[in-house]
Amino acid sequence: MANITMNTPAATFRPGTSDKEIEAAALRAIKRRKQVVLFWQVAILIASLGLWELASSRNWIDPFFYASPSAVAERLYDWAVNGTTEGSLWYNLGVTMEEALIGFFSGSIAGVVVGIGLGRNKLLSDIFSVYIKAINSIPRVVLAPIFIMIMGLGLASKVALAFIMVFFVVFANAFQGVREADRDMIANARILGASDWQVTRAVIIPSAMSWIFASLHVSFGFAIIGAIVGEFVGARFGIGQLISIAKGTFDAAGMFAAIVLVMIVTLAAEYVMTLVENRLAKWRPQQSLDTH
Repeated sequence: MANITMNTPAATFRPGTSDKEIEAAALRAIKRRKQVVLFWQVAILIASLGLWELASSRNWIDPFFYASPSAVAERLYDWAVNGTTEGSLWYNLGVTMEEALIGFFSGSIAGVVVGIGLGRNKLLSDIFSVYIKAINSIPRVVLAPIFIMIMGLGLASKVALAFIMVFFVVFANAFQGVREADRDMIANARILGASDWQVTRAVIIPSAMSWIFASLHVSFGFAIIGAIVGEFVGARFGIGQLISIAKGTFDAAGMFAAIVLVMIVTLAAEYVMTLVENRLAKWRPQQSLDTH
């Protein structure tokens, strides 16, 4: 039987109920739960946008500063069809995505490697811990003008900031995941004659994967933030540059339109990350269904 558990008073079955019937009932309950969640998510979104539109049209809020959903939609349509003052919308979005993706992948790989390496080596972790804490204490956005001054307005400065934003998030989780690995499993592997590399590959890394994936879910958003902040401080193209121009011209609809674009891209990346995680972590038991 599939590994599905139910944690709800409604999940009561008559004596003699087969495993297939129990599994089918569990799957139906999961499907109903997903439908309820989706309904309320859409309902809250529609209600929020409707209230915003109503408040703007009735002048409960100043539309000059707060815009309205219809104005934001019109601006997005205009950008998509006619382009922006800084060129094609898709080109600017592509610039930001390139910066964020390079920073995300390089920061994630470096964070995982350094986190696992220091997590497995107590001496090195004790030596470098003070430096890591010192660098981590620096507000990331403060580094944007420094990187731009050193590397210029091009790709490198934005990638560097996105890298820094991602690295420490992934590193902290990878390091903690290694430290939280099951000591009994490590001891059993060593009893069976496993080498340090075999223990790391077969026990430590799989044990830390949940921690690593948890950091990856949020780190892409940080990579986007790093790229946009860098563009906001100084750039020729990108979504951050569009926000900076909209701010300078008091274009509230333009600022909200750029924010909506960032939200859509980040949610899409989160969806892809979830698919990848589910594919790579099929060994994990499914979460129990709790309808409370």
